[in-house]
Order: sequence, then C-alpha cells, then structure tokens
Amino acid sequence: MSDRLQQYFNVRREELLPVLLAALFFFSVLTALMVLRPAREALGMQSGIETVRWLFMGTAVITLLVNPVFGLLVSRLPRLAFISATYLFFALSLVVFYLVMVFAPEAIGVTSGQVFYVWFSVFNLFVTMVFWALMADRFSLEQSKRFFALIAVGGTCGAIFGPWLASLLAEPLGTAALLLVAVAFLVLALLAAWLLAWLQPQRRADREDDPEAPPAVDEHARIGGSAWQGFRAVFQSRYLMGIAAYVVILAIMATFIYFTRLQMVAALGEDTDMRTTVFARIDLITQITTLVLQAFIAGHLMKRLGVAFTLALLPITVTLGFLGLAIVGSLAALIVFEAAFRAVQRALMRPARETLYTVTSREDKYKSKAFIDTFVYRSGDVVGAQTEGLLGRLGMGLAGIASVAIPLALVWAALGIWLGRAQQRLANQATPHPVHEFRETTPRTST
Repeated sequence: MSDRLQQYFNVRREELLPVLLAALFFFSVLTALMVLRPAREALGMQSGIETVRWLFMGTAVITLLVNPVFGLLVSRLPRLAFISATYLFFALSLVVFYLVMVFAPEAIGVTSGQVFYVWFSVFNLFVTMVFWALMADRFSLEQSKRFFALIAVGGTCGAIFGPWLASLLAEPLGTAALLLVAVAFLVLALLAAWLLAWLQPQRRADREDDPEAPPAVDEHARIGGSAWQGFRAVFQSRYLMGIAAYVVILAIMATFIYFTRLQMVAALGEDTDMRTTVFARIDLITQITTLVLQAFIAGHLMKRLGVAFTLALLPITVTLGFLGLAIVGSLAALIVFEAAFRAVQRALMRPARETLYTVTSREDKYKSKAFIDTFVYRSGDVVGAQTEGLLGRLGMGLAGIASVAIPLALVWAALGIWLGRAQQRLANQATPHPVHEFRETTPRTST
C-alpha cells in the first residue's frame, strides 16, 4: 500500500492485515444477519404492528435472561472460547430452525414466526456486540479513532451483499436454505476472529518505544469475576451509566423512526410489492450514503474533531429530522430523514461509541457491554414503542412524537459530549482500569 493511501485511510503498513481481517469479520456477521432479515420482518408482521410492539418487550426479557449465561461464559472461559461458544450457539440454532422448516413445515405459523422474530433480535444484538467488544479489546484508543470507521465499511458491504445474496438464492434454493447460508458466514466470521487474535502484537512491555501499541492479551487467560458483574458494574460507574443512557436514547429514537415508517408505508396501501419497493429504496440510499461516510470521512472526523463531537452528530441529525418531519409530514421527508439517521448512526456514531470501551477493563468490555448493548438497548426499544403507541392513541401524530424527540435529542447531544470528554480524561490517566475512577464504590479487580 502506497504512503499516500496509508495517509488517506489512516492505516499503517503493519496494521493493514489486522484491519482487513476485522473488516472481513464484520462483513461476514452483517451478511449473515441481512440474509435472514427479510424473513424476520415478514414473520413478525403477520399479526400487525401492535404485535411488533409486544415482540420488542419479549426480546428485552429474553436478553435479560441470556445476559447472566453470557457473563458466566466470559468468567469461566478464555476470550476466544466464549466468543466461539456464542457464535456456534447461534449457528446451531439456525440449523434447528432449518430442520423444522424442512421436515415439519406445518409447524411454521404465527407463533413460530414470532419466536423467530424474537430469536433474530437477540441474535442480531449479541453477534454484533461480541464483534465490537473484540475490536475494543484488540485495538488501542488511538487506533480505534483512526480505523473503526474503516472496519465498519466491511459491515456495510455485508449489509449490501446479504440482501442481494438472499434475492439471488431464495428462489432456486428455497427460503430454508438461506439459514444454512447464514451459518456458513457465521463460521467464516469465527475464523476471521481467530486469525485476528492470532495476530495479537507483542506485549506493550516489549514495545515501550511505541505508546500507541494495543495492550497485550493472554488468549488463554480467563477474565474471571461473577456472571452478574456486568449488571453491577454499570450501576457502579458514572461512565458506564452514561454509555447506557446514551444507548437507551438511541434505541428510543430509532424506534420512533421505525414505527413512523411502518405507519406511513402502511397508509399507502396493502400492496406488498409497493411496500417492498419503498423499503428497498430507503435501504439503497442509506447503504450508499453510509459507505461513502465510512470510507472517506468518518475516520478523519473522529481523529481530528474527537469522539465527543462525533457522538453529538446523530442527536443533531435527529433534532433537525424530527423538526422537518413535523413541518412537512411527507413520506419523502421521512425517507431523507431515515437515510440520514442510519448513515450517521452506522458510519459515524457507532464507531465512535465503540471507542468508549477502549478505556475500560476487559471485564467491562465484555460483561458490561453485553448488558448495555442487549438488555439496555432493547429496554429503550420497549420504551420507544410504547411511547409511540401511546402518542398515536392520543391522536398526537408526528407533532406529538417531535415534541418528545427534540428535547430528548438535545439531552442526548449533551450526554455524547460528556462521554467523549470523560473518555479522554480516562485515557490520559493511563491506569490499568481507568474506568474505576468514575465508580462510587471500591473498584474490583480482574484477571
């Protein structure tokens, strides 16, 4: 890679292979997810929009129940072992769904569709959470600012490739076969994770001349601690509580937009082909915009303007979007708003949010992050879905949603700025577990 390309993409020669492997990892994860997503949406909508609101609540409950199990795996197994266990569990689940669809198709109905909807929502959260936890563990804060956005390009390519692959294979192979395709990409993701860990650089002690080197990790060491530590850590740390609050507001805003889209598209008519075309146009605009932002802007933006400013961009987008939507109230305005929201979320906010965990302990990277990115996020979904439904029943419409969303977005922006500044303070302290400086109780230790 030429010096000019290295400078443009903020990746040094020795960092190229780990970054490419990370991008392949995320590409495989998002391809597996997007191959299955059309089936999730179709099955979940069988009983109407109101049912989807309750499925959100079911997903939140399931993620709460699964978190201690994941925490136990993190405590008892080495890093790569519990990552492998997570991916293999979901892969085997897909095989079970495949066998049911092939050998007992009469069992596929509304209830089984709702089960798959909840399962997919949990699957979506955990496989992406584990990916970003490994990235925060594998790369330093300085590196994360430079190329988390570039790594996310792999995910965007997977989000584009997955639906295309599903449309190509669904007719000749059947819908059930898509589940096995997703399994194959999960296995590919796991192989990329193992290769990425195998390329772990030498210990920091052996590279004192390079302060930007990521900390060394003993792949055979167990993180230890309690299976419930992720829950407790969030409530003991102002920093982690701040991240949790940021994620809750993110989920509420995303849910407001999601149900507004469902309502507007449903009002156009019941023609399935028309609805599919509208959703496809939104996705196409979003993916192209996201890809451009990730590849050419996001990495430079975080490095030069900082994480705090980058975290505040999505709340600003939401404020302007809901304001415009309340004034115009058209489907075209919604399409522009949702495309802008998703693009900024995936290309700018998500990589910036994941850098927040680079200054936390390894236990927090996996246990607390799992709690925040799954249960806390889905709790925000439930709050958003029920709030949107209540406003609709009161006849307040878009104006009512905007009256709630805009003030909340301003609080969200302030929280993002605080988190970015807190992260920098923690990074400057250069302690083994800097996040404990923000804890109100005696800090714990981890292996």
